[in-house]
Amino acid sequence: MIRTAVLVFSFAAFALPAFAEVRLGKNVRIGGHDASNQTFDKNNRGEYIIHDNQPKNAGCKIRKNKDGSKTKVCNLKKKN
Repeated sequence: MIRTAVLVFSFAAFALPAFAEVRLGKNVRIGGHDASNQTFDKNNRGEYIIHDNQPKNAGCKIRKNKDGSKTKVCNLKKKN
């Protein structure tokens, strides 16, 4: 009886979808730029592209995806 309960519980635990969330705290730098206090998950995503030279379309933009989620795309020049 106990083995059956443990087996059913273990199958239920593996059947649940995984959920990941990334929280950037204080003083977080990406390529020398401040990226503090941002949260990214399956609905709000982040993409940071670091260029050696000045990018043509510098800055951050919000892009809507087909699945209803949003992606923050940042084209940044690397600071030395």
